[in-house]
Amino acid sequence: MEPCRVTNRRGDPGCPTPEVVEDVIVAVDLFDGPVGLVEGASDLVDPPLPLMFYRDLSPIFDIDDEIAQHDSDDDSSSASDSDPVDQRVSPAVGDTEIVDFGTADQPRELRIGSDLSTDERDSLIQLLRSYLDVFAWSYEDMPGLDPSIVQHRLPLLPHARPVKQKLRRLHPRWSLQVKEEIQKQLSVGFLSVVEYPEWLANVVPVPKKDGKVRVCVDFRDLNKASPKDDFPLPHIDMLVDSTAGHSMLSFMDGFSGYSQILMAPEDMEKTSFITEWGTYCYRVMPFGLKNAGATYQRAATNSSMT
Repeated sequence: MEPCRVTNRRGDPGCPTPEVVEDVIVAVDLFDGPVGLVEGASDLVDPPLPLMFYRDLSPIFDIDDEIAQHDSDDDSSSASDSDPVDQRVSPAVGDTEIVDFGTADQPRELRIGSDLSTDERDSLIQLLRSYLDVFAWSYEDMPGLDPSIVQHRLPLLPHARPVKQKLRRLHPRWSLQVKEEIQKQLSVGFLSVVEYPEWLANVVPVPKKDGKVRVCVDFRDLNKASPKDDFPLPHIDMLVDSTAGHSMLSFMDGFSGYSQILMAPEDMEKTSFITEWGTYCYRVMPFGLKNAGATYQRAATNSSMT
């Protein structure tokens, strides 16, 4: 592999395209979550959504340093028989520290990179402290998007027939956490109690790294009955190209970004799900719906153009 710094653009004769794309993809692989890179990533100049939609600032990552280290590793291990894939840049996702901007009674925690220099760390903390009012610290702080801007619809194919899944019991270790999360979402208006729904799905608990649980729903039956939304999502090559010429990459993760988009009133009951404590439907766009990503990207694109 020919040594190549990330500041070279794709198509530069001195830097073959595959090496650049491969290295940078791995270098930015610290983004977490299924919507991180495509649907939640901020632009290097302007964020795709207003700042009030962002929650956490992930580590600032020096790509130049990692590429240089990668090249050094390649030179020293050229005679090795190991798989070259194992020698790619693999930034540690956990290299962050928590900074609390709140009080003991009301903590306001943000994660920043733990490998920042003292000056970079102080400057970043000062910047975050100056704009604490733009962060949503709880569900109650999220104003959501006006339905006139965007709302999620669930059209169905003409031949589609409603499906009601039978209740599947949860493992006891998840049951209490799921119940607490449902009660919390009910209290802030994300969910509504529903009776006699035509569609019914089961809860799927997904563990998070912090020990909490994300409450998802098995929408496979509903998704099969929904036509595809063809709104274009950003291509990975375009995202990689946008990093060219930048040695520092910052990333802000949308805080419950899907939950800031309302469901169309006539389609809310289609998202109904069953639990041990009752049946509920979503008033906001949930994870797991077939076209949720396209709706989120449409909101991001429209917001960045206004």
